[in-house]
Amino acid sequence: VLYVGLAGHSSLAALLAGGFLLGIGGTSFAVGVPFVNAWFPPERRGLAIGVFGMGMGGTAISALSTVRLVDAYGTSAPFLITAAVLAVYAVAAALLLRDAPGRAVPTEPLARRLASTLRLGTTWQASALYAVAFGGYVAFSVYLPTYLKTGYGLTQADAANRMAGFVLLAVAMRPVGGWLSDRIGPVRVVTGTLVVVLAAALVQSSAPALTPVGTAAFLSLAAALGAGSGAVFALVALLAPANRLGSVTGVVGAAGGLGGFVPPLVMGSLYGTYGSYALGLLLLGAVAAAALTYTATRLRRTAVGR
Repeated sequence: VLYVGLAGHSSLAALLAGGFLLGIGGTSFAVGVPFVNAWFPPERRGLAIGVFGMGMGGTAISALSTVRLVDAYGTSAPFLITAAVLAVYAVAAALLLRDAPGRAVPTEPLARRLASTLRLGTTWQASALYAVAFGGYVAFSVYLPTYLKTGYGLTQADAANRMAGFVLLAVAMRPVGGWLSDRIGPVRVVTGTLVVVLAAALVQSSAPALTPVGTAAFLSLAAALGAGSGAVFALVALLAPANRLGSVTGVVGAAGGLGGFVPPLVMGSLYGTYGSYALGLLLLGAVAAAALTYTATRLRRTAVGR
């Protein structure tokens, strides 16, 4: 974080190097899922992992504070503050966090563990679903201000505030998705959230008035994507072997990041070509429909009895 804030933004190559380092730090999420999972009985893991996943709310904090901090105190200010918070947390983690009793320490080499993880059907199933759910959340948290400014003529400040509301609702719904997964099963929750994503994408593709239809569509998307993200990791905890949970989580988390990277590029390209976001939203609906069909058929059969 200090590298990016102090030197890593001087060129594209330096920024890419900083992104690589931040990606290494981001593996804390892959570490945290099996860590949290091990402390709770199966009937409470969905909610526990959902609460853990609320850390994605950092996106909202960043959106609301970064530009203001840079304008007031310079480019390095938000990075210095973040680094200080990370240092405090590192001390707290070292003093307070402990592995769950009875944790088995893996002995296999990294390459062999990764290869066996990639051979698991669960890895690819959950990766595809997380690319839709969390990837959709990331994509909208990045692109929504541009969409609102271009499509509805909002100011930068108004668009940023609405994006923050989108993110906060998604964050709040993540533990709800985990809690529901504990009670009715993650497959049903994922299925329900994909139905909402499909419906909201189709509604918004017609470019309705922002108030109230457009706002309702985006808030529905936020709620569904947040709950779906929580349910996917509840599904991972249900289907992945205990000794592969961390590895599977790492791959699934990477898929979510990639899922959030592609849609803004597609949306921008389509708008530049056709002057409309309708086709991009229809593509989102098509992806949600494909994921819904797969979840309601094959994945449902996979999860029976679990």
